[in-house]
Formats: sequence, C-alpha cells, structure tokens
Amino acid sequence: MDSVIFANHPNLSPIRVGIIAGEISGDILGADLIIAIKKRYPNAIIEGIAGPLMITQGAKSLFEMEELSVMGLIEVFARLRRLLAIKKQIIEHFIANPPDIFIGIDAPDFNLRVELALKQAGIKTVHYVSPSIWAWRQKRIFKVAKATNMVLALLPFEKEFYDKYSIPCTFVGHTLADQIPMINDKKSAREQLKLSSDGRYLALMPGSRGSELKYLSEPFLLAALKLTQQFPDLTCLIPLVNEQRKQQFLDVKQRVAPELHCIITIGRSREVMTASDVILLASGTATLEGLLINRPMVVAYKVNWLTYKLFRPLIKVDHFSLPNLLANEALIPELIQENATAENIVEQVAPLLAQGNPAMVEQFSMIHQQLKCDASERAADAILSLI
Repeated sequence: MDSVIFANHPNLSPIRVGIIAGEISGDILGADLIIAIKKRYPNAIIEGIAGPLMITQGAKSLFEMEELSVMGLIEVFARLRRLLAIKKQIIEHFIANPPDIFIGIDAPDFNLRVELALKQAGIKTVHYVSPSIWAWRQKRIFKVAKATNMVLALLPFEKEFYDKYSIPCTFVGHTLADQIPMINDKKSAREQLKLSSDGRYLALMPGSRGSELKYLSEPFLLAALKLTQQFPDLTCLIPLVNEQRKQQFLDVKQRVAPELHCIITIGRSREVMTASDVILLASGTATLEGLLINRPMVVAYKVNWLTYKLFRPLIKVDHFSLPNLLANEALIPELIQENATAENIVEQVAPLLAQGNPAMVEQFSMIHQQLKCDASERAADAILSLI
C-alpha cells in the first residue's frame, strides 16, 4: 500500500524500469509483470525491448522484439552483427539513462550480457526466467551470479539449484498457470473459432521463430496428411504468430502438402489448443501452455545439424520439454532432431487422436496446481524490494 501512496506523491519522480523480452513467451510474462508493477507504481516509466502485449501495457520499445527471436548457433551467427549492435546501443542507452531496476526476461545469451554491463555500472538487475543451467553448461550459474542481483524462477526445482550455490533466487510460479483456468471449455473455444462442436481437431504448432518453421513445417505437414487419411474427419488448426510466419508456412505447404485442408489463424493459439483434441508442437513455452490447457500432446524439435552436434554432449538432462522436466519422467512423447520425422509423429499422435490419454491429462492438472502461485504479483514484489 505504501508504494502506491508514494508513487502518487506529487514531489516524487516515477520509478524507471528497464526491461528486455526476446520472444513471445517473454512478452506474455512481461505484460503481466508490468500490470503488477503499475498496481504499485501507476506512473512507472518502462522501456527497453518489448513485444506487442508489453507495449499495450505501456512499455516503450526501442527495438523490434522480433530481432532477438533467434535460436541455434548457426542461426545466431548469421545475425550476429545486428545483435551486437542492438546490445551495444541498449547498454549505452541505459547507462546514459539509468533505470531504478533492469529486468531481463529470458533470452539469456543476450540479456545476461546486458545485465552484466549494467550491474557493473551500478544498476540493479533481475533475470526473470532462469536459464536452463540445471540442464546443460552448469558452470553458467557463476555468470548468472555475476550479472544479476536476483533470479526469478518459474519452476520449483530451479530454486533448489540456486540455493545450493547461495545465489539469490525467488520461486514465483508461472503467470500462465494463473491466467489459464483449471478446466478449459472445449465447446466454447470451438464456438469462438466457428468450428463444429463434434469434429476431431489437431492443433499443429511448428513454432514462433522462423528457424523453427524452417525445420518443422515439412514433417508436421507430411504427418498431418497421413493422419487425415487415417482419420477422415480430422481438421488441422494452425495458429501462427504473424503474417510473416504464415507466409513462410504456406510456402512449405504449397510445396509438400497443397491438398491438405487446414484452418490457419494469426495468434489465437490458446483458443486453438483449447478447441483441439490433441496438440503437436515445437518444444518451448507453448508446451507448458498445452499442459495447463490439459490437452494430450506430442513435442518435436529440430535445429541445424551442426548446432545439435555441438550442443548435445553438453546436455545433462534426460528430457527436453517442460512437461517432462516438471514431471521428472517421460510424460509426453519427445521427437528430437533425426527422430522428428513424419512417420514418428504419426505413430505418436494417432493413438492420442483415437483414444486420448487420461493419465497424461491427470498429471497435467497436478502440475498446474503446483505452478499456480500468483506469479506476477510475487515477481513484482521481489523486483521492487531491490529498489
């Protein structure tokens, strides 16, 4: 309550918050966080690199968030000059105009470098979403400690890892677990999308990055063709993040599966997942959203072969996807790299379309309850306690 009173005091300058989100999942977290900060400091000035949801909540974006949305060693190398230029300019901007606090949301390869420079300049820094240091390159934890004043962890086992090294870390849960209800109405979602209430639907989600669509669009489309032959009543629902990704996907579809009937939307991924019977998707935050929506799913992932060859020996965990990491078991099928073929996808998806998987869905509900912690409010309190 005091923070809100002080924030409205006419003689006090509004707090300034620096923030960088690198992709859609970070934009979701950032938008909710901004709402929570502005409850306490209504006149807060928030600027950095933001996505459309964060901009809607009042953040000023100095660069397009899309410029940071790149994954994989080879893919990053191709854009390295531009990424370095953005990093240099954003650091110079914040050192010349110091915020009261800087928050890097995910995108650790970019944000940790920014955070280190700003912390060395005397600016307090928070990294929101722990890098996967428990999974690979564990020595990065010392880099995280050097660059940040606090880490905000979304997953309970992450805090345990930081506590072993006495590094300040707060478990906040996940804002998606707060946003998404425990029970999601399939019928209502189908009505919103103008779909038949008794149809059979597969959500096809090859990713939000151009590099993900490059490697996954073809096997996803070929698998969808085979599945529609096996299930004549099946319709594929394909939510894509913007017109650019839609055109990229349509170019592949025209080449490998022009005859496939599907429904493509821009955005609306949550409604699509809710309306679907089964989800086929790229590994990433969307897998957590699918878990919270409680739909059986199959996960695939593929990157440049050299990127995979270089990084695979460094990975210390048995699972890649968030549902499996949270369950600490092979709860959902994972098809990684050379295993992400149309044939393997069909083999895993077909039984789910035929009969579902009640045991999988039941565990999803248990994990949802564990992550439902009022995350953005917790995160705002932890961040503002540093000011």
